[in-house]
Amino acid sequence: MNQPNSNKPAVRVVKATRTALPNAKSVAQIKSAPTTLAHQLQQVANFLIALRAGHSWATAQFDIENTQRAGVQAITFAVLRHLGQAHALRVALAPKRPVPAADALLTAALALLCAQDPENPPPGAAYRDDVIVSQAVEAIKLQRQLAPQSSFINACLRRFLRERGALMQSLRGNLEAQFNHPIWWVRQVQRDWPDHWQALLHANRYSAPLTLRVNEQKSSFAGMKSALNATEFIVNTEMQAVAHTGLELSRSLPVSQLPGYAEGWFSVQDAAAQLAAPLLMQAVSSQKSAKPLRILDACAAPGGKTSHLLEWAAARNIPLEVIALDVDGQRCERIEDNLKRLGLKARIIVADAADPSAWHDGQPFDGILLDAPCTASGIVRRHPDIPWLRRDTDISGLASQQKRLLQALWPLVKEGGALLYCTCSVFKAEGSAQIEAFVANNTDAQSLPAPGHLLPLKSADLSPMPENSLGGHDGFFYALLRKRS
Repeated sequence: MNQPNSNKPAVRVVKATRTALPNAKSVAQIKSAPTTLAHQLQQVANFLIALRAGHSWATAQFDIENTQRAGVQAITFAVLRHLGQAHALRVALAPKRPVPAADALLTAALALLCAQDPENPPPGAAYRDDVIVSQAVEAIKLQRQLAPQSSFINACLRRFLRERGALMQSLRGNLEAQFNHPIWWVRQVQRDWPDHWQALLHANRYSAPLTLRVNEQKSSFAGMKSALNATEFIVNTEMQAVAHTGLELSRSLPVSQLPGYAEGWFSVQDAAAQLAAPLLMQAVSSQKSAKPLRILDACAAPGGKTSHLLEWAAARNIPLEVIALDVDGQRCERIEDNLKRLGLKARIIVADAADPSAWHDGQPFDGILLDAPCTASGIVRRHPDIPWLRRDTDISGLASQQKRLLQALWPLVKEGGALLYCTCSVFKAEGSAQIEAFVANNTDAQSLPAPGHLLPLKSADLSPMPENSLGGHDGFFYALLRKRS
């Protein structure tokens, strides 16, 4: 690929198509649909069908009208966080699997009923049991060809309400139902974290706090907190400082409506992810040079770490040249948009980081940030569809991809420079095991102090994280490597 003009971010746009949800209505139909629970359950059931076909919520949500998306998402996430229970209950209530649409709707309704358990109430939409049952029946009737299934749906759900205690008791010993993760995922966490596996799985049942990273060039923690306190959105919301310039809010808020969003006062970034830029910049900024430091942000989209690198250096008057690289052209456009909002500039290249011959100009880098593709097993609180999208074979496949990226990028680090490797995963194959193997096979790689595995738990004692508890962060792994002279 030809090198882009260094004075203007160059983005080679890659056209991307999006597959519509199975059985989804047209946009025009969805816009005109009322926002009853029945209609929402129908859309949740459509998503469960799409999920089984490998579609994520991040993609599927755009088939839902904007005004309805938040409500459908709240129900969808509550359903996803109880999907293991719902699958097991559906089998107990209907051993012969019904047609896919009825199966998905019955599963969604059962999961939502489980989410209302008064003895163990995780976050989620609150509805009376009889309302969920009646609206599920109405939802199946919305599809004329499935209307005959309404009596079946009603009978199954009524039976669940009558026999709830016995049915839930029958799930004891079923790890998938108990922890609401696929059984292979449960076993993997057991192997990797034998002392904390239950706490890790339990933590994924709760939504994550909203964490902002304050742009030091335009605001400060105190200034941002004061501006938030002056708005109507902050009612019943706790705030505290996290990471270096982070502000953690105890609940989600409409980000684009917060003060300073358009002006670039802040970015949305988890506290664990906010450690990346300072770790790398502190390792390379001690190098004395008349030239600006040259940094590569590989796998950079959507640009949170790219912008943090630039903000961190500018706040300390460190000359910096950042190349942001990603294989997805559409996601590179998001990098450009984010940098523009924040008033920052970087050189953006669309290319495969594992193939430097296609994009590298031959000049070594003072530092490389490799936020490698991974299972995303550390961010399930934010994306509860992840466990149900992944397969056990994905770990080895992604670990191989991470290995290729490390091998391809390490030669591009100058002597004395550093590479920061990170993943948003709690699986050791994508973290400590990956780096131990790399260091063993590369004698010029020296491990520097780094956090290692960060678990998405409340505090150092690794107690389970209560709902939206301040101080929580995503699961992450960090390794910092210096290239010996």
